Amino acid sequence: MKAVAALKGKITITELEAGPVPPGHVRVRTEYSAISPGTEMTFIRRASEQLAVLGYSAVGIVEEAGADVRHLQVGQRVACYGAPYVRHAERLTVPTNLTAAVPPHVQPEDAAFAGLGAIAIHALRTADLRFGESAIIVGLGILGQLIARIASAAAYRVAGFDTNPHRAELLRQRGVECAVDNQAQLEERLAELTGGHGADSVILCAGGPGEELIDSSLRWIRDRGKIVIVGDLSTSFSRGLMFGKEAQVLISRAGGPGRYDAGYELENKDYPIGFVRWTEGRNIAEYIRLLAENQISLEGLISDTYPMERAQEAYEGYAQSSNRMGTLLSYGKTSS
Repeated sequence: MKAVAALKGKITITELEAGPVPPGHVRVRTEYSAISPGTEMTFIRRASEQLAVLGYSAVGIVEEAGADVRHLQVGQRVACYGAPYVRHAERLTVPTNLTAAVPPHVQPEDAAFAGLGAIAIHALRTADLRFGESAIIVGLGILGQLIARIASAAAYRVAGFDTNPHRAELLRQRGVECAVDNQAQLEERLAELTGGHGADSVILCAGGPGEELIDSSLRWIRDRGKIVIVGDLSTSFSRGLMFGKEAQVLISRAGGPGRYDAGYELENKDYPIGFVRWTEGRNIAEYIRLLAENQISLEGLISDTYPMERAQEAYEGYAQSSNRMGTLLSYGKTSS
């Protein structure tokens, strides 16, 4: 089967063996996989002489179910998330813990972004917001846009900030009035958004040097507020500002509990819900539920779809335009 990989900073199509389907896993024929621009473009820039397969979020049809699989059937559409099981590849072998069934009325193109949806949901869970509380999302690429849309669906008070006017306008079109491309504008409207107390949380989806941005965020939050770092941001900041508000600076790691745990992922051992309410698998399912109930929409967030054979063009699009949002790779008739 074919897969998209990076080698020495370049995109290439490589051949992989599908292998057997272990117990608790399903074999999925990929329909679409979603590019995660922040993670993948950084990975490509850092790619070494060792071939590395890209991707971690996709949707497809179950072709084969391993032993002990009970709740998924052959022919069923599933969203799935999590490298190295989920990749830009024609077929995937995925632990069922990392899948969610997709109802027929949900567009597969939207479901392909389940990985980014789970990451967005986990970021909001890390912020630990309550009904009526406020969040400022900084960095309005596709992940920031998803976080803002999910936060709005949960009735949080939402503000967005990105220096790209197009991205701010895209969020305003979805009903978030306080979406700005100028820091001064954000600060002018902060009192109105938060009742003069400061934001309950700031969720940082930006990348690069973080000291100035985190220090600004520490000024924007209320006493004992939270800053959640989602993007690839360095973590230097003022201890004095943090101490002055007894603020929390937190990292949101991927899609939730279970990520990077071989017991949960490879061995497909779920966590008891009484001890871990929201795993990465349950966050995937929650993203699909939000789509199914029309609580969120990806309208305006899917910029392009390319056949996987044209993956090089898909990645080049991000280098050429900062207005690019989500990009899908599509898969036609697959080979063995």
